[in-house]
Amino acid sequence: MLVSSESINAQAAKGFQQLTADARAKKKLNTNAALTQRVRRIGNDLIAHVGVFRPEARNWAWEINVFESDEINAFCAPGGKIGVYTGIVNKLQLTDDEIASVMGHEIAHALREHSREQMSQKTLSSLITSTVSVATGVSGELMDVGSQMLVHLPNSRAMELESDIIGLELMARAGYNPRNASSLWKKMMQASGGKNGPAFLSTHPAGNQRIAELDAYVPKVMPLYEAAHAQKRGTRQR
Repeated sequence: MLVSSESINAQAAKGFQQLTADARAKKKLNTNAALTQRVRRIGNDLIAHVGVFRPEARNWAWEINVFESDEINAFCAPGGKIGVYTGIVNKLQLTDDEIASVMGHEIAHALREHSREQMSQKTLSSLITSTVSVATGVSGELMDVGSQMLVHLPNSRAMELESDIIGLELMARAGYNPRNASSLWKKMMQASGGKNGPAFLSTHPAGNQRIAELDAYVPKVMPLYEAAHAQKRGTRQR
């Protein structure tokens, strides 16, 4: 890790503030009170369990905003800055479980510091690229393509699987049915049938293999969901 957590979290917080301010100026921030409340409720349910994976994340300055946009997208920036676009909820007609699935997946990226890892890899690969380019006479541009293939793509696939698994456990612990996680990705695949697929899929490729891997992991987290669901039910009865 060549980039500090403090540095990348500060950059993410600044970027999130700018995005929020821009959306507010354009009257595109949290315009639907019911949807905002719904997304924040689900997000806070998930955040309550982040300490299982990263104890210090309990103390992050978590923020959740809903941005008015047709774009099918959502993110959790380093340090716990969450953004959900209305397009992903409305166009895909997401259930609470499916919202928990996408938010859990994005929160997992932040918990595992995947952005910091990618930034560190890019810093290192850029250094290697320039050094090898000078030593061999091979163009830096060509070397950079090689570094993308050898460094970034395999790790990004590993990051996606890791986030799928952590996100699945997060939603189960929060009382959202993990059996419904894969339905999110099925909807994503359906939405990608058009000329321009969801922006979300440009960084989160979906496919039958991903869905199969998610479904295969569900039995491992079902006991957590059943315990959380029983606790919720008991709380309502009291």
